Amino acid sequence: ICSAKVVMMKNQILRFAQNDKQKSTMIFRVANMNDIPQIQVVRNAVKENMLSNPALVTDKDCEEYLTVRGKGWVCEVDRKVVGFSIVDLKDKNIWALFVHPDFAEKGIGKRLLNEMLEWYFTQTKENVWLGTAPNTRAEKFYRMNGWKEVGVHGKGEIKFEMSFKDWKRITCHAEQSEAS
Repeated sequence: ICSAKVVMMKNQILRFAQNDKQKSTMIFRVANMNDIPQIQVVRNAVKENMLSNPALVTDKDCEEYLTVRGKGWVCEVDRKVVGFSIVDLKDKNIWALFVHPDFAEKGIGKRLLNEMLEWYFTQTKENVWLGTAPNTRAEKFYRMNGWKEVGVHGKGEIKFEMSFKDWKRITCHAEQSEAS
């Protein structure tokens, strides 16, 4: 029987090569208020799921989601936030998961997603949902990570859900694959 391990994130460090000569360090940690300006830079740098008006998501909004409504995580490289995720425990949804385009395809999004879901499912066993634009890399990412399409949200976004049962199954499968 597989039991999903729950690892609460401290400062976890991974190394990766930015190019052939330079190695950089990725630090994954819980987000704090000082990260908000850099979170906004990442949010506004994305090429898909862009805000029609950057003023729609304020620093105050970020503060509320990080401190009152839920929790967030960041990935830093060279002391710069290059990715972040925020879960809203009150509305049971993923409020944000974004990676700066210069750092795409390095596993940052998957790691932030996993950390966020590990924490979320220690707080509640209720389904968590998110919305994302159709025909985007984000849609493909969520499908590949076991999210189930359940309908439409907002202005034509795909609504996805993850149940505790599915998350546990996916997590256990990943642990078993790593052990093989």
